[in-house]
Amino acid sequence: MDPRRVDYTGDGLSEDQLLETPYAQARAWVDDAVERAQHEKDVFEPLAVSVATVDDDGTPNVRTVLMRFLDERGPGFVTALTSAKGREISATPRMALALTWPSMYRAIRFRGTAVEVDRAEVMEYWNSRPWASRISAWASQQSDPVASRAALEEAYARRAAQFPDTGSDDDVPVPDFWGGFRVVPDEVEFWAGRRNRLHDRLVFRRVGDGDLADAASWEVLRRQP
Repeated sequence: MDPRRVDYTGDGLSEDQLLETPYAQARAWVDDAVERAQHEKDVFEPLAVSVATVDDDGTPNVRTVLMRFLDERGPGFVTALTSAKGREISATPRMALALTWPSMYRAIRFRGTAVEVDRAEVMEYWNSRPWASRISAWASQQSDPVASRAALEEAYARRAAQFPDTGSDDDVPVPDFWGGFRVVPDEVEFWAGRRNRLHDRLVFRRVGDGDLADAASWEVLRRQP
C-alpha cells in the first residue's frame, strides 16, 4: 500500500453525536485518547499539543508541548515565560493549539487568546513534577543557544547540587521565570477522519461570554473537509 494513500476508517462525528458543549466533547475525546494510550497503546503522548504563535515580524512559530491543564476555561501548558513561546505570547496573545491522534482519526483545534495561568495553579502543578524535571526547568535557559550538550549537563549538575533531592514537594522552588498559559478559545473544532477524505469538521464558535461548559455561549457549524 502506498503510505501516502491511507484511507481513514474512523467512525466520524455527526451532529447528533456531538456533546452539548465544547468542554464536554473535548474532555470526552481527551479521556478516550488517554485510555487508549494505556490499553491499546497505539497513542503515544495523548496530551501532546501543538502550540502556534507568531513572532514580532508576524512569522508563525509552532512547537509541541504537553497539555497540563484542561477545564471549562480552556487548555493550558507550562513553559519558561522567557522562552520564545513565552515572549511571543506576551507580545501577541492570539494563538492556536491542536491535539492530534492519528490512530484514532481525531483532532481538536483551539483558537483564541492566551492568559497566564494563576500562580497557585502553577505551583500546584510544579509540586507534582518529579525532582529531575524541576531541576531541568532551572538548568535550561529555554530557547536560548547553548555551546554544547556538555554545557547543558553542567548547568543541570549545578542546579542539582543547589537543590538536592530531599523527597519533599518544596525541595526545588518554582523559578520566577517559569509559569504557564491557558488558551481562552473563541473557536473549537473537532475533526474526525472518514473514508474518501470526506472528513467531519464540527465547530463550536463563540457567540457569548461564557466558558467552554456554557452551551448558550456557543453555536455549532459544519465545515467542509
